[in-house]
Amino acid sequence: MALGALLALTGLGTQAAAAAAAAVDGGDGGDGAEGLAPSRPAYRVALSADATGTRWTGRETVAFGNRSAEPLREVHVRLWGNGTDGCGTPRTPSPVRISRVTGGDQGALSVGCSALRIVLSAPVPPGGRATVGFDVSITVPDRLHRFGRDGDHRYLGNALPVLAVRDAGGWHLDPPFDRGESYYTLASDFQVTLDHPAALKVPATGVTTTRPGAPGRTLTTSTARQVRDFAWAAGPFRSGAETSPGGVRVRSSWTAGTPDAWVTAARAEALRAVDDLGRRFGRYPYGEIDVVISDGFAPIGSMEFPGLVLVSLDETGSGVIHELAHQWWYGIVGNDEYASPWLDEAFATYSNDLLVGDHGEACAEYVVWEDDTQAVTNPMDYWAAYGPGWSRFVYFNGSCVLHDLEKVLGGPAMASMLKRYARDHWYGVSTTTAFQRAAQAATTTDLTAFWREHRIRTGTAA
Repeated sequence: MALGALLALTGLGTQAAAAAAAAVDGGDGGDGAEGLAPSRPAYRVALSADATGTRWTGRETVAFGNRSAEPLREVHVRLWGNGTDGCGTPRTPSPVRISRVTGGDQGALSVGCSALRIVLSAPVPPGGRATVGFDVSITVPDRLHRFGRDGDHRYLGNALPVLAVRDAGGWHLDPPFDRGESYYTLASDFQVTLDHPAALKVPATGVTTTRPGAPGRTLTTSTARQVRDFAWAAGPFRSGAETSPGGVRVRSSWTAGTPDAWVTAARAEALRAVDDLGRRFGRYPYGEIDVVISDGFAPIGSMEFPGLVLVSLDETGSGVIHELAHQWWYGIVGNDEYASPWLDEAFATYSNDLLVGDHGEACAEYVVWEDDTQAVTNPMDYWAAYGPGWSRFVYFNGSCVLHDLEKVLGGPAMASMLKRYARDHWYGVSTTTAFQRAAQAATTTDLTAFWREHRIRTGTAA
């Protein structure tokens, strides 16, 4: 998520706020991946939209393996789109619903109807694979949101059901957190076909093709490999596409009311950023990125999804760089966003700083802690109790950890370390401990005191 909409919530002074603003099978490689399940998910989805793109219905199947050491007897499907509405009411049911489960028995909904247990028809042995399927009904809520509406435009972020992760700590069924992210998913393959009115443009995760459907309708098919989620939008967008000098296709979609000058600047920024970030952390591997732009996002800010970003624009600029940086930090290098939100938000903020020439000059003056319980590495349950100002500590103080680490290691060594760290966890799942190991390997200076001073505490978040 971008800093733009959060700055007003952080409690930072004006100066500090300005400084803060300035592959085929699917994979789960990387640190600690062998024990994660369900492994190598592959999603096949076909959905049909109503006349406005508000309601989508169809079928989803998920094939998955078991790389853990014990049989897999169940899976849990996350219905993140129900996070705000929960279980709904008889007159207004949950926005995302599942029915007609195959490959297992449909169990109970839990976590405010954001998780569904499926007891598998047969245990999946270590090294084996299985498939479950279900009908899906998605109704876009009538509110401005990453999963919501704005005028004639519909946004379907975190709307598609995805598998939860089981690791050594058990199933991760953390509650949604509306001011941030709770997501923890493994790199997966998606093939999604969306049947929609021809009048609607449908930007989506992955490499997208279109063909005529029934009269007056279009079939948009998107294929995405080694990504952690799938998102799309639908509406009467204006659109255009360019290829960056580095060979990445940047497809832009924007609402008609967004000023042309703002759109032009954001599109140019995206072309520069995707190549610059690729040079720093490893080439963007997916071939195509969709940038969905609207001045109507201002109240909620920008938001990242694999292969697609929602970007808020106003007269001060956009969140393009921060959201594109998330393609590496959370997208390619995964993390448990509920347990360790700093591993993607602080890293995306620091990456944004690098591209705009900010070297963390404000850190020494503005990094302030309110009590000893606060730490950059605190999990989302801590920040949920703390309140809306959590972004100050995770985004700004977290990025300052990386700026200060750069001062210890030196610029070239820091750059080399981050590129190597990304490579070592490419399509995998990283942890705070893994990052500490990577940083320590880049210097002969003992970093123990540095971690303690900067409140990098592996006891509160791995």
